[in-house]
Amino acid sequence: MAIPVGKVADPFYNIEQIIELSKKAVQNKSMLVVFPELSISSYSCEDLFHQSALLDSSLKALAKLLEASVSFPLLLLVGLPLQVNQLLFNCAALLCQGKILGIIPKSYLPNYREFYEPRQFSQASFATEKSIDLLGQSEIPFGTNLIFQWEEQPLFKMAVEICEDLWVPLPPSSFAALAGATILVNLSASNVTIGKSDYRKLLVASQSGRCIAAYLYSAAGFGESTTDLAWDGEGLIYENGTKLAETQRFSYESQIIFAEIDLDRLQADRMRQNSFGQTKLEFRNEIEAFKTLSFSLGREKDSFLCLERELERFPYVPTDPLTRDQRCQEVFSIQTQGLVQRLRATGISKVVIGVSGGLDSAHALIICAKAMDILRLPRKNIVACTMPGFATTKKTLEQARKLIEAIGAQEYFIDIRPSCLQLFKDIGHPFAQGQKLYDITFENVQAGERTNHLFRLANLVKGLVVGTSDLSELALGWSTYGVGDHMAHYHVNASVPKTLIKFLVRWVSKKEELGQQVSIVLNEVLDTIVSPELIPGEDGQEFLQSSEKEIGPYNLQDFHLYYTLRYGYLPTKTAFLAWTAWHDPNRGHWPEIEGNKEAYRIDQIKHWLKVFLDRFFRMSQFKRSCIANAPKVGSGGSLSPRSDYRAPSDSSSLPWLKDWERIPDSEESFLNKL
Repeated sequence: MAIPVGKVADPFYNIEQIIELSKKAVQNKSMLVVFPELSISSYSCEDLFHQSALLDSSLKALAKLLEASVSFPLLLLVGLPLQVNQLLFNCAALLCQGKILGIIPKSYLPNYREFYEPRQFSQASFATEKSIDLLGQSEIPFGTNLIFQWEEQPLFKMAVEICEDLWVPLPPSSFAALAGATILVNLSASNVTIGKSDYRKLLVASQSGRCIAAYLYSAAGFGESTTDLAWDGEGLIYENGTKLAETQRFSYESQIIFAEIDLDRLQADRMRQNSFGQTKLEFRNEIEAFKTLSFSLGREKDSFLCLERELERFPYVPTDPLTRDQRCQEVFSIQTQGLVQRLRATGISKVVIGVSGGLDSAHALIICAKAMDILRLPRKNIVACTMPGFATTKKTLEQARKLIEAIGAQEYFIDIRPSCLQLFKDIGHPFAQGQKLYDITFENVQAGERTNHLFRLANLVKGLVVGTSDLSELALGWSTYGVGDHMAHYHVNASVPKTLIKFLVRWVSKKEELGQQVSIVLNEVLDTIVSPELIPGEDGQEFLQSSEKEIGPYNLQDFHLYYTLRYGYLPTKTAFLAWTAWHDPNRGHWPEIEGNKEAYRIDQIKHWLKVFLDRFFRMSQFKRSCIANAPKVGSGGSLSPRSDYRAPSDSSSLPWLKDWERIPDSEESFLNKL
């Protein structure tokens, strides 16, 4: 997006600025650069548009740009006044390496307040020509129904509209999007008045979101006439409602901003949001009027892979502190409301929860406490159970008991080891005869005994069992099926990933949402490694079993989960995005975190991505097919078969692993590909 400093009615000066900015776009390896409305002549010429000298000079300037563009491997979109069959149109011209690919006239001409465009121009619907001859080129497509598709990257399909076209109830870009356009471009002049910038952003964001498209908006800047108006030069690039880049308003220098568009993201969302496709039926005639024109830049899409675009390392956690606090508040409220409604609907006034001293159960416990406060019930109605097993450490047991006390819940202490030993004897497990066999049975007996006690205790106290397992664990199948942490009467964490739970607990602690003493204990929990605590140490030593050593770092696995579940990306693309986000700890922005900032090489990413793919697609769906009720929290997804994700329990992971094999094995070979 380029905003040149211009001169009113001086096309030759303006075209020099346009050429210079185009060269910068080439240096940046861009494939599209967009200039404002009437950028060759300037917008604020008013009745000078009826002067032949200005119109002729604009055409000569366009010819100069056309000649310069021969050496530019990119698309250029510029605005100019153009006379066609005795009518004057406000047009956008699309240039590509010495060729005019198409010319798009403005559809809607404002004639209110400070605008008098119909005095100078004719609207697009007045045109009878489908093509025109210009600057020695013949049969140049002319109209508002043109979509331009890049041969080397077919998902790039661009449509163009001009200024006021966006401000009407049914913008032409809406129909272009339904016809397949993924890139919507608006060449605008758009003078500035108080509050107009906020409204512009709202329009651009909502149009890009509604159309599930990228939307590029340019506005004229310094150099336009200030006889009666002023100009702020606001350029905006949005992708499906997300702002990627914007210019500095009121700049006295020419500007150019860059952004990378994720076309796969747009395609994925259009495919999933079937109401987008349903809309096509309502506007079939308008859609069928569009023509798709192909062009080539002679550039392979794999020839510029290094991304400048900053990717969130934690896609579930906003980097901006204010946005993150708002997100935490909203997630916390959703979880709490889900539990409050379930208690009201069932008429149950007590909850039963297992508290391990770890992260997930701590978060679920504070949700229970908040729910009791909202229902105006005593926190003693929370029956919080500590259930030490063969690998429970003093640290986590103490943290659990301190948290229960600080919250004011009722504590139940149940030593599950005797019942586990009985079960080992019943099934003939070698541990019952003194053998140190710490297999999956050894682990699941403990997890199952805990949940079994919780359900029977719930019967006794007439309570509801609140589950603690999170979205990350569900994705990886890191839970004990059936009578285990897989099951509860109601889950509160089931659509909240582990990385977000860390920040939620930190947010509750920082705000002292439940009191200072609770915050002190929560900080201790945050400093504890994530562990199921099911395998004891050697020779009586305490040992904190690490979940992440078994199933991978949650930082990476949550990243893989987001792009697999939310967009269905190929493993190769997911790995590339993970490398972009995580390979350099000094790149981009971090949310506030404790401890060292992690970094991952491509070989580490490849290793843990394989673990994720096999566990997610082949191993774990049968657990997710019968999980307890839980509120969906974010657009990043839920794995409930009743809400967001339906899949067979016996599918193969082979298609994903085949693509995974294409990921380079080392950092050196990966960098060579870039």
